[in-house]
Amino acid sequence: MSKPQFLRDFWYGLSSNQRFLIRRLYYFPADFIDKSSGKTNKYVPSRGQIYTGSPANAEEYIKQGMLHLEHLKTHIDLQPNDSVLDIGSGVGRSAIALSTYLNEYGSYDGFDVVKQGVDWCNKGIGEDFSNFNFKYVPIFNDLYNTSELKATEFEFPYENASFSKVFSVSLFTHMQIDEIQHYFHEINRVLKSGGQCFSTFFFYDETDEDYIANLKGFGFPHKKVDYRLMNENVKSGNITIHKNKIKQMLENANLEFVNIIDGYWKGQNADNSKTEYQDILVFKKA
Repeated sequence: MSKPQFLRDFWYGLSSNQRFLIRRLYYFPADFIDKSSGKTNKYVPSRGQIYTGSPANAEEYIKQGMLHLEHLKTHIDLQPNDSVLDIGSGVGRSAIALSTYLNEYGSYDGFDVVKQGVDWCNKGIGEDFSNFNFKYVPIFNDLYNTSELKATEFEFPYENASFSKVFSVSLFTHMQIDEIQHYFHEINRVLKSGGQCFSTFFFYDETDEDYIANLKGFGFPHKKVDYRLMNENVKSGNITIHKNKIKQMLENANLEFVNIIDGYWKGQNADNSKTEYQDILVFKKA
């Protein structure tokens, strides 16, 4: 169930450190019960440490990651021997699932702007799987990080044509247009020829713009040129982008649009045909 808009505005008005602290305190009772009852997993952080996506117990967290894996297999034909880049690796939700799928010839690299998430992953998955590597990158994001390095100036710490598959989950929903455009150029650089990419977004077009502008609990009332914001003061809070705009941005980065698969964030999931909350964008390098 979506939070009331005034609660989201309050939440986005807090500093990143305040949000982390409140989350830890709020979920402390549930985390204590999970630990006391043995319902934990060495790779899964406590609910209070999960700063992106939906906090969940270990069983549900692993289930969410397995859904990500199924999406990657379905939409970009992920294979066990692929070289994979996870942009915004968080606290390992997707990495845990991929550790059960990638073989000794495959590899996983992930980076994130929150150091505690990278440290958690390196101490767990990174220690047990030599082909899994996590990097911390101190990039400014007004939702997660107060560092000075701008996303528009950040060069992915990998060589050209390093990866056959690139993916991100709930990353570009928290970035600004010029930052996303720059990341598209970097994705083009690190992807091998014919490499494929899977990313989640919030999209709209003329058929549903009025609806998402006034959507209760999860609306985007602030109109800009070809995109809308949930909170004008925290531009990385949540962003939705016009479908034509994202296609133009891909073209600007010499990337090829493949498909958009609508999610159910707009509440239109009566037939249960949609399995992902956010919209899915599939694209590739020619």
